[in-house]
Amino acid sequence: MKDTYKTITKPSKETLFKDRNSKFFGFAFPVSTEEDVKQQITLLKKKHHAARHWCYAYQLGADTLKYRVNDDGEPANSAGQPIYGQIQSFDVTNILIVVVRYFGGVKLGVGGLINAYRTAAKLSLEESTIVEKTIDSQFKLVFDYKNMNKVMRIVKEKNVNIISQQLEINCQLIISVRKSESEMIKNLFEAIFEVKITNLLT
Repeated sequence: MKDTYKTITKPSKETLFKDRNSKFFGFAFPVSTEEDVKQQITLLKKKHHAARHWCYAYQLGADTLKYRVNDDGEPANSAGQPIYGQIQSFDVTNILIVVVRYFGGVKLGVGGLINAYRTAAKLSLEESTIVEKTIDSQFKLVFDYKNMNKVMRIVKEKNVNIISQQLEINCQLIISVRKSESEMIKNLFEAIFEVKITNLLT
């Protein structure tokens, strides 16, 4: 089971590709929601308010992928799709790439536009730090204090990540484990008779 994905952790440096006086500025941003996408595009439009086009593509998710492309007034499939092609080529997700175009007075034709947007997107990805992350599952454990040692033994032996804990008479742990190990970890806790385990995120 694949339980890793690649993404970026911080925005790329601004990159520039020129073709016949048109300037194409490329930007890559880490995003996790469509709200993040909207915010970044709004900020870029303020920063580059004199530009002609703000074309973009984004991909969200690790298990199930969701993506969108936008040509922002350029000919159909000449901007957003070439940008998205680079997201696929670099195999990254939770990412937004925006290419801002300043028109230079000379039309580039559809082929020229595809090349320019693809190149600008590629440059922004090459300027990004790409990292690999694990796809994790989260569980909630509820148990009596007397079972604390049994629970903590598994946590320690299996390097289970504790996200939050309430250790009182009734104890509660929120834990995170790699997806590929989640079934095995769940079975271990279920084998302790008085521990209740429920899925939070998959």
